[in-house]
This record gives sequence, structure tokens and C-alpha cells, in this order.
Amino acid sequence: TTGIIMARENQSVVTEFIFQGLSSQPRTQTVLFTVFLVFYLFTIFGNIMIITVIRADCQLQAPMYFFLANLSFLDICYVSSNIPQMLVNLFTKKRTISFSGCAAQMYFSLAFGMTECVLLGVMAYDRYMAICHPLLYTTVMNRKVCIHMVMASWTSSLLSSMVINSLTLQLPFCGPDILNHYFCEVPAVLALACADTALMELVIFIFSILIVFIPFLLIITSYAHILFAVLKIQSAHVQSKAFSTCGSHLTVVTIFYGTAICMYMNPKSRPPQDRDKVVAVFYTIVAPMLNPLIYSLRNKDVKRALRRAMNRPKSLF
Repeated sequence: TTGIIMARENQSVVTEFIFQGLSSQPRTQTVLFTVFLVFYLFTIFGNIMIITVIRADCQLQAPMYFFLANLSFLDICYVSSNIPQMLVNLFTKKRTISFSGCAAQMYFSLAFGMTECVLLGVMAYDRYMAICHPLLYTTVMNRKVCIHMVMASWTSSLLSSMVINSLTLQLPFCGPDILNHYFCEVPAVLALACADTALMELVIFIFSILIVFIPFLLIITSYAHILFAVLKIQSAHVQSKAFSTCGSHLTVVTIFYGTAICMYMNPKSRPPQDRDKVVAVFYTIVAPMLNPLIYSLRNKDVKRALRRAMNRPKSLF
């Protein structure tokens, strides 16, 4: 028994991780710092703008905009869990993070990502009810139900992330300590464990099915019903409005789920590749950045609300 304890103590030597990052070239790092700083600021201000407009405009109080405001808040949290650390690493050339700091970043980034998966599924169901069952929509999707759906999205994801991270951190990490990523993500950290990770890979796969794949199936099913319902409508104007309403959601879903499924539903027995880091950029940085742009440009109600908000100060003088 003493020998086993001593062996474990000798293994537990990793106290911090070193990020390999997206590039080791100084010029490229400068360019990446500028690009991702712009992305981060655009994401923060764009999503704050959407939240502010939805809260201030009485015509944007439908369930769809309640979910959109929650998605915007979630995206602010999501990008703030990984981009600031990456910007510090690029700007100061200090690429280390403590073990506890890595554990915290891993937990929150995974929790926010899972919440987005579930919330996008909820938003698809909302559009299904609005278009396929308009007479029941206000009854079924009342304020209380919407709040419960959002709370369930957050609670299930926070608990799922806690389980995955708890099991991951129980593994021994005895070196190497170089993380082939730009932030602490479970698959990249798992690759550094000094033990068999087959069980953890199975756990991640199961949670990926529950939190990623099942909401994705809900989205596909919802939009299949929506497509059939819209095609039965004779009015071209109504068809155009319905497709426009759902088009923004489908754009976000394609970018986010396409890349997330590639990362989390692939075998993890191999070491992380540079391709994985590029894929991660899309669902951790690009998708949250595009949300304000997509929902403001493709949604006529949001565009009208933005115009009203910009015209209000003029009316005061």
C-alpha cells in the first residue's frame, strides 16, 4: 500500500500547463492577438446590444426573443471563459496556466458550450410550436415554461460539466505538461493524463450524445416539420417570412453543431492535432461572434427595433 501511495505522489508532479497555442511565430501571434481582440470586443458589444434592445423594446417580448437574449448572455460568458486567457498568452508571451486555473477554465467553457447546445435545441422547438401549432403557441410557450426551459438548459449543463471535470481531474498528470491547445479543453487535457483514458472517453461520448447529439436531433426534427408545414402554405409572402425567421437560427446551428460534433464525437485515443484547434475556434469564438450579426441582419423585427432605438435620442431634441 505504501508503494502505491508513493507512486501516486511521484506521478502528481504537474502543477501548471503550458499552452502551445495557435502559432509560435511572433508576427503571427501579433496578428492573432489583434484579430481575436476585435472578435472578442465585437462579441461582447454586439450581444450586449441585442440584450439591451430586447429588454427595452415592448415589441420584442415573444418567447423567441427571450431565448435570444439568454443566448446572447450565454455567448458573452462563453467567449469570456477562453478568449481573455488566449489574449494574455499572445500579448505577454506567457503561455502557462496553473492546474487549478486550468480546471476552472475547463469547467466553465464546457458548461457554457453544453448550455448553448441545449438552448439551441430549445429555440428550435420554440420555432416548431410557433409555425406548426400557432393556435397552441401562446398557451404552451408561456413565460413560466420558457423560464423553466432556460433553467433546465443551464442546470443540466452545469451538472454534466461537473461530472466530466471531476472524473478528468481524478486522473494522474505526471508530464508532459505542454497542452496542444489555446485554452484548457477536456480532450486536450485528457491527452496528457498518465493513465488509461478509455473510461473517460466513453463518459465524454455518452454526455456528447445526451447534451450535443439529442438536441441536434431535436433541431433536425423540428425544422423538418417546419419545412413541411411551410411548403403547404400557399402564400409566398408567408413562406418567405417563415424561412427568414428560421434562417438565422439554422445558420448558427450549422456553424456551432457542425464543429462541436467533429470535436466531441470523434475517437480521442490520438493526441490533439492542429486541426482540432482550428475546429475549436469556430464553436468557441466564431459562432458567438456571428450571433449578433446574424440575428440583427437576418431578423426584420430586430432590425426595426434597432432603428427605433437609434431614432429615440433624436426625438428628444
